[in-house]
Amino acid sequence: MIRANVLLGTLLVLGACNSGSDEAETAADTAIREVPDFLVDPSWPKQLPNDWIMGSITAVFVDAQDHVWVTHLPETLTPEEISAVQQPPIGLCCRPAPVVVEFDPEGNVVQGWGDPETQDVSEFPRNAHGLFVDHNDNVWVGTYRHHRVMKFTRSGELQMQIGEYDVTGGNADTELLGGPAGIWVDPGTNEVFIADGYRNRRVIVFDGDTGEYVRHWGAYGEVPEDQYQYDFGGAGHAANPPTQYSTVHGLVGSSDGLIYVADRRGNRIQVFQQDGTFVTEKLIEEGTLASGSAFVIQLSPDTEQEWLYLADGTNHKVWILRRSDLEVAGNFGRGGRQVGQFLRPHGMGVDSQGNIYVGEASTGRRIQKFSISGS
Repeated sequence: MIRANVLLGTLLVLGACNSGSDEAETAADTAIREVPDFLVDPSWPKQLPNDWIMGSITAVFVDAQDHVWVTHLPETLTPEEISAVQQPPIGLCCRPAPVVVEFDPEGNVVQGWGDPETQDVSEFPRNAHGLFVDHNDNVWVGTYRHHRVMKFTRSGELQMQIGEYDVTGGNADTELLGGPAGIWVDPGTNEVFIADGYRNRRVIVFDGDTGEYVRHWGAYGEVPEDQYQYDFGGAGHAANPPTQYSTVHGLVGSSDGLIYVADRRGNRIQVFQQDGTFVTEKLIEEGTLASGSAFVIQLSPDTEQEWLYLADGTNHKVWILRRSDLEVAGNFGRGGRQVGQFLRPHGMGVDSQGNIYVGEASTGRRIQKFSISGS
């Protein structure tokens, strides 16, 4: 394994204790934890079968079995990259992988489904963006350009659709979506939280069984607006953050009932209660222009979910934050095409052992596994 660049540090967690208590001193001593130090595993994944190759990776998710699910965009592959399927073929390799690919923990492909060449657009997630495998083994996939979220069985059979293909209705619409990106399903309530952040500026929630609308909210828990003049990374951004979302791109729910939302071009994370009540926010590299810094957000798998990980597709790294106060404690990765480097990290998942899987949406078009040092 090759060590990724990481800012090392320690965290001192202070708990309530009685003065002079040996037991309290011991508790304080054992509360010192190191910031995770991640190493890239260049052997993961294994070679894809069937001469498959993936295009821009838009989402990565790790399910309860520690299987890694990936969506990608076959349409981003060039004729030279998929020369074997040209008419006539111009070379021996390669062929586009299915839109959705499942890997086992060792990096072997388990299955793939979603084929633009053989399926009607109503049957597969065209322009896939956002991926979640829920507590009932349903696979949810968003389609950001076509305004819908599709619910599949594990083997790719369509069960339900939220929104309509190529139809949108603005931030106030409770049936149509704008451009869904991230997805998270609450295992307790079976509510589906969607980062509806392309075109729209909101988090919207539906019932996971019926697809019925439940609620939605914008930045700071306020009403999202269709028209808003946004200062992308302007000089006053940190002192006076915008009152509306820029690109609601990713979200995740914690075990203690909070929703963490990544506002990509807003260069920030916002935290809410599940009913949309605003809690706090954190700006990350607030001067970042272009696509912004806050792409995809995930939590560490320990009981307290101590760490929050944020994929930054413009600065080409993953930020490590303490969840308790949202302070940046470290990072790993840098821009480049070598092992352990990134070009536009866009999808990210975390398994039960704390390994992080990062997919790239730029010309790298790969997924890499990072393990905690010493694990």
